[in-house]
Amino acid sequence: MAAVMRIVNRSAFSSRMGHQCLAFSCSAAVAKSAVVNAGNVKSLPERVKIVEVGPRDGLQNEKTLVPAETKIQLIDMLSESGLSVIEATSFVSPKWVPQMADQVNVMKGIQRKPGVSYPVLTPNLKGFQAAVKAGASEVAIFGAASELFSKKNINCSVDESLQRFEEVMKAAKVAGVPVRGYVSCVLGCPYEGKVAPEKVAHVAKRLYSMGCYEISLGDTIGVGTPGGMTEMLEAVSREVPVSALAVHCHDTYGQALANILIALQMGISVVDSSVAGLGGCPYAQGASGNVATEDVVYMLHGLGIHTGVDLPKLMDAGAFICRSLNRKTNSKVAQATCKL
Repeated sequence: MAAVMRIVNRSAFSSRMGHQCLAFSCSAAVAKSAVVNAGNVKSLPERVKIVEVGPRDGLQNEKTLVPAETKIQLIDMLSESGLSVIEATSFVSPKWVPQMADQVNVMKGIQRKPGVSYPVLTPNLKGFQAAVKAGASEVAIFGAASELFSKKNINCSVDESLQRFEEVMKAAKVAGVPVRGYVSCVLGCPYEGKVAPEKVAHVAKRLYSMGCYEISLGDTIGVGTPGGMTEMLEAVSREVPVSALAVHCHDTYGQALANILIALQMGISVVDSSVAGLGGCPYAQGASGNVATEDVVYMLHGLGIHTGVDLPKLMDAGAFICRSLNRKTNSKVAQATCKL
């Protein structure tokens, strides 16, 4: 793909960053014509929905408790950036995830913007009931494609975990609450190694059959490559419509954007990401956590794909939470433009 490098002095960036931004530009037509011509490849989507998971998945592993006020301000800033889905918190036991103990305060404190969804993670019926009481209008459940990962993390088999979610799904149906499903370890497990695509397809099909409107396929430890992503998506898409699939990539080995591009080429139009690359994997040394939302948006816009996200405002949110956590951003785009 031919690309023209130019210096862009955009007022939006100048007002916030006070300097010029180095950017690569190419027309949407050129970008979309560069897709590999293969049997399983489709044209790139016109629009991609970004599911921002930073406030939940990104912060849950922080060892130092983040004040509820900080989480609320982060979510409010993300709402102003144009994101349409922001995973706000998790209704799990504070005993297991102390960082999410303030979930009720967070849900009651955020300024809900029209047109923006604020789903929460609910691992069981008790969590679901608490979430609805706190004002949640959408929830998420999770399963693993790896037996050992499931047993070590939630002390039950994959099938047993799915059975537990049946009561959540029944309650959600009665309450009219949409449910999203997560499948972890789709491209590798810290205990089992490579995970068979057929196992991923089995769990995804079960969640979809239960009533989950969307299934997010997570490379939990970030070991996947474009080849593995292709193989896995081919297997899953035989069981679940591509329109109901999303990808959730960690960037441990620097493969996240490449894997996301493959997913886009195979028809996926929903991508999970975390502002400033928040999050980490406790199972892989040097893991850099979730792919940064800023980097995903930058790539998508370069491909001419609409996201509805204002990148400078998104970067403001990333800068805010990095200052709050006293750390540098994991976003390459933010590092290049504002040197955080």
